[in-house]
Amino acid sequence: MISDRVVAPRVIRTVVPAEAEAITALHARARATYYPDGIPDDGTDWLAAWRAAIARPEGHVLCVVDDGHIVGLASFRTPEDAPAETVMLFQFHVDPDRWRSGVGTALHAACVEEWQADGKRTAVLEVHVDNRRAQAFYRRLGWTPGVVEPGDHHLPMTFDVAGA
Repeated sequence: MISDRVVAPRVIRTVVPAEAEAITALHARARATYYPDGIPDDGTDWLAAWRAAIARPEGHVLCVVDDGHIVGLASFRTPEDAPAETVMLFQFHVDPDRWRSGVGTALHAACVEEWQADGKRTAVLEVHVDNRRAQAFYRRLGWTPGVVEPGDHHLPMTFDVAGA
């Protein structure tokens, strides 16, 4: 498992439980960018959800720390009922103030490194249909879009970890 990885002045490492509030705040800032009318309240307690993700023994939550601040995060694991060689990228967010600075690309590279070390062959994710910026980012990194089913709000994408 990746515990610390230095990328220029940045460090990419595993999130610790004490950082759950910072992760939750970054998640909210990033999500707000693709909900022009405000983030819908679906009843999710995001602080509890992030605490659970951080505590999952079979999951990973990585962060990018730059200048002492968490500026990127990624959460992934093998979903229930999925083949062992598949990993799902559940969350991937970069602080909007750090977009186009290389944070996302470095974090993605760390994820791929972890997936390869863990023997994963395929990665999957779902990106909000209105989040065109994220869709373009994933395409640039080699993700392949799937088909949006009628009424669905997410585009499924796949990544060939073994061929990366």
